[in-house]
Amino acid sequence: MSNTSDTSRQPPSYGYPDGARPSAYDPVTQPEYFEGVLSRRLVAFLVDAILILGGVVLFYVLVLLMGLVTFGLSWIAFLFVWPTFVIAALAYNAITLGSPASATLGMRLMDLEMRTWYGAPCYSVLAAVHAVCFWVSVSIFTPFVLLVALFNDRRRLLHDFLVGTVVVNNTLRADALRRRP
Repeated sequence: MSNTSDTSRQPPSYGYPDGARPSAYDPVTQPEYFEGVLSRRLVAFLVDAILILGGVVLFYVLVLLMGLVTFGLSWIAFLFVWPTFVIAALAYNAITLGSPASATLGMRLMDLEMRTWYGAPCYSVLAAVHAVCFWVSVSIFTPFVLLVALFNDRRRLLHDFLVGTVVVNNTLRADALRRRP
């Protein structure tokens, strides 16, 4: 038997009682992390949508051309266009948001990154769940659900609350905004 106590098997408390962690980004003391996030997040979404749709349209055109060559035989692949779109969108989010940059290509272009509410980088499963929650919330509650961001200091959307994430300016942009007179 070892003399180690049960406390050695507990997760680290990071200096906070009962393992609680405060929110990493405070809009009052660190407003530079939230300045202009909503408008740039919209542009980043449009860039990402164009990238994903571009790939799906390319697949669609390829199937169309292959159907002409095979006398319509390969047009059965049109049945897979929408499942391919869903898989491509989820994979795109999981791969890009799960990367060390914690940002999609559109978010990188706009100097944004996604973090957990306590500041940890995003990971692939969280990114895929985030994408599913976004599409479900927008489908059920209409796009007006996006107005939630106008009524909270961290500019979080409904699906951000559901999965525990926050989109902030990346460190380089936040530092530039902090130094601005």
